[in-house]
Amino acid sequence: MPMVEQIDSSAAADRIRASGDAEVATYLEIAEHREPGQILTPAPNAPETVVVLDYGSQFSMLITRRIREASVYSELLPWNVAPEKLNHLNVKAFVLSGGPASVYDEAAPQLPDWVVATGLPILGICYGMQLLAHKLGGAVEPASSREYGHAILDVGEASNPIFHELTGSLPVWMSHGDKITKLPPGFESIAQSQNAPVAAMADNAGHYGIQFHPEVAHTPQGDQVIQNFLFRVAGCAGDWTASSFVEESVEAIREAVGDGKVICALSGGVDSAVAAALVHRAIGDQLTCIFVDNALLRLGEPERVVSTFRGHMSINLLHVDAVDRFMGELAEVTDPETKRMRIGETFIRVFEEEAQKLGTVDFIAQGTTYPDVIESASTGSDATVKIKSHHNVGGLPKDMQFTLIEPLRNLFKDEVRRVGKELGLPDEMVYRQPFPGPGLAIRVIGDVTAQKLDILRRADWIVMDEIKNADVYYDVWQSFAVLTGIKTVGVQGDFRTYGECIAIRCVNAEDAMTADWSKLPYDLLAKISSRIVNEVPEVNRVVYDITSKPPGTIEWE
Repeated sequence: MPMVEQIDSSAAADRIRASGDAEVATYLEIAEHREPGQILTPAPNAPETVVVLDYGSQFSMLITRRIREASVYSELLPWNVAPEKLNHLNVKAFVLSGGPASVYDEAAPQLPDWVVATGLPILGICYGMQLLAHKLGGAVEPASSREYGHAILDVGEASNPIFHELTGSLPVWMSHGDKITKLPPGFESIAQSQNAPVAAMADNAGHYGIQFHPEVAHTPQGDQVIQNFLFRVAGCAGDWTASSFVEESVEAIREAVGDGKVICALSGGVDSAVAAALVHRAIGDQLTCIFVDNALLRLGEPERVVSTFRGHMSINLLHVDAVDRFMGELAEVTDPETKRMRIGETFIRVFEEEAQKLGTVDFIAQGTTYPDVIESASTGSDATVKIKSHHNVGGLPKDMQFTLIEPLRNLFKDEVRRVGKELGLPDEMVYRQPFPGPGLAIRVIGDVTAQKLDILRRADWIVMDEIKNADVYYDVWQSFAVLTGIKTVGVQGDFRTYGECIAIRCVNAEDAMTADWSKLPYDLLAKISSRIVNEVPEVNRVVYDITSKPPGTIEWE
């Protein structure tokens, strides 16, 4: 779709200058005196990108997903990111996320001058809309009636590009306590709701604000709104695909590695498998994969992983037994973050030692994905918080000797799987349920011992066996057992028992950023429970976790 013809940044600049507000007009001086490319310098052959600036909304990551689902590449970055950090991208537009702050708060996150000065289209969502209005000369005040949840948006007979093919009354999802009471110069209100007389606004310079959240499922036509912005306003081509990602990544890996050697941390999961296949396509025999048995894998998993990879991938593979070493590092450790940190560091030390046997190795490839990065360190914005460290992100030692190669770092799990299929990996690899890098260590609550791991492995095997027997393995995002560390009283064979409690966790998700507990049939749950208490004598109680994410996380630790 072509860029809408009415975008005219110079006309918008004249109107803002006429407002007489020197602070608001700051960006005009930046824009009019800069040299071409001074603010953003697109990298050659970089994909068209829409940058989502994160202001702390719980939905920020979802905005990025929706943009990518339209075949447009997107990255979520902190609102105060420096412009030079974007020079590896070909930025076509900005989206300002929602957030918990109010624009009139003293410490409220701001809209940087340089973002407006680029002259690129901007879409502000919720707080992002209020921030755009505030920055460009409008006024925002607390609303007398807050608006949370379902609302009806009145767009009338919309002629504005962002509501293309959307007319009349639209159901939307609102979540705001402030409202715009004065539009910035050159803007008009293009939609209203019962409690928001300015529920959407636009000028003719490509600046848009919407008070509702188009990224959530509760706004049924939200995808159309986002796509209208992408294609009718920002003029995106929509050509970011798994195939294009593979081509770009292979070229980038070859350039970075040159004639150097790379080792890949292979866990057996889809992320590391796809990362290995991608790096192998780029550099061939310069890659050696290392699979480490760390004592934290599921029943029979080390043998299955080695057999599967040697059977399907013509890649150099080393199998390292480090069971005793990991168990020693985890002895008497009960804190989940400490577990993750020690596992991450121990992995790296093992890889360093194995790499020395291969000669000079400068690089290590990992299957780190976007949710790992976001949960470990958020976007780096002070508007968001860390949820938990992932062993391959927050747990890496600072004195690590390798340079990291993380080709999947900006991909969601479903995108990783599409890349895996593009690379020709078998379904048994691509669609395998995720398994955490720290393994069973974070499914044993409290300290990790060989005895506890043995109990958990046997219970977990039963869960997986019955999930597969019921033919729901590929319908569930993850299904596993947790050794809760709680002892409970029971009765077995006329005797009082005091045994372990196993929790079953099964969730449905798209990308692990959010998840809902799986509504499995009662007879399936009953069969799993019966088998566990009968086949694992140390266990006398089984419970089912029905917590969604949020407020819980998928893993217990």
